[in-house]
Amino acid sequence: MGFMQELLEYRAKDIPYSRVLSSMCTIPHPVAVEAHNHFIETNLGDPGIFRGTKELECELMSMLGKLLNNENAAGYICSGGTEANIQGIRAARNLKARKIKNPNIVIPKSAHFSFEKIGDILGVEIRRAELDEEYRVDVASVDGLIDDNTIALVGIAGTTELGQIDPIDELSKLVIERSIELHVDAAFGGLVIPFMDNPYPFDFKLDGVSSITIDPHKMGMATIPSGGILFKDERYLRALEVETPYLTVKAQYTLTGTRPGTGVASAYAVLKTLGFEGMKKIVEECLKNTKIMVEEMEALGFEAVIEPIMNVVCFKTDKAEEFKEELYKMDWVISTIREPKAIRFVIMPHVSEEVIKNFISDFRKII
Repeated sequence: MGFMQELLEYRAKDIPYSRVLSSMCTIPHPVAVEAHNHFIETNLGDPGIFRGTKELECELMSMLGKLLNNENAAGYICSGGTEANIQGIRAARNLKARKIKNPNIVIPKSAHFSFEKIGDILGVEIRRAELDEEYRVDVASVDGLIDDNTIALVGIAGTTELGQIDPIDELSKLVIERSIELHVDAAFGGLVIPFMDNPYPFDFKLDGVSSITIDPHKMGMATIPSGGILFKDERYLRALEVETPYLTVKAQYTLTGTRPGTGVASAYAVLKTLGFEGMKKIVEECLKNTKIMVEEMEALGFEAVIEPIMNVVCFKTDKAEEFKEELYKMDWVISTIREPKAIRFVIMPHVSEEVIKNFISDFRKII
């Protein structure tokens, strides 16, 4: 057996996306794959060598900035939402570093687990604010946790568990009053909310927003890895810089040194091919299929935790873990949430109506 055949046999053990209803990643768009292959040897860690790839990244930042209501936004394509969140908080900390010895940030209880890593890596105290009955962050709770050592607030635009959107507009007012930063984790929602019929305010249109996490490898259908961090202006990137004496540039503001250009090329290819109108159609299809999932699950007697805001939906059940295990034996991957006990579905572009019908057919056998 040739080693390539051996590789393919390992790959065949992976569960195909057509059986995955839990992931915020998806099958890359065909143009993303083609673009990826052209940029496979690029390293944006040394942009003086890969100067065309760096120019392309600047073009992509301009496109994403325009989408997020700030054409002058500064940022870069990174490994994913975790790195982007680290950099958003790191910039906030560095801008305040001289003044504050024991910094803290206030995040919602619904924030992604990457903030656990942020507290550990950056030595920043993490304070968790309560949620309201709709699982959005409670602004009064946030306000009560702010003190003189608070450097930033975090709002989520598309929570990992429920796809809920925090009242970012109210958080924006709060940070302006208190002269602190506001980081918005829109890793998922950043490429959903702008294409909805009534977009919630979450981006740079709000004066208090200083940084935004947005991941093209999620709803942007770019190849993995293609995360993104955008800042209000260049000042935040300068706060992240370290000297790089042996590269073609004098300083580097990214977290990772070596950085593939594939994510940039693939994200650009998708946005350029589909345009904002094409992206809107993709989002509309996902929202339509989310409604189909709700109808099918309600017909089986399940109740949604909240009416889905975007293409993420959870259904209450005390048997969440049991269902998840039984379905995994049938090669269906779903996830669960703890509060309230529920099973969770993410209706990505690969989760078609046919995939939903096939899933429901197998789920019926279990229940």
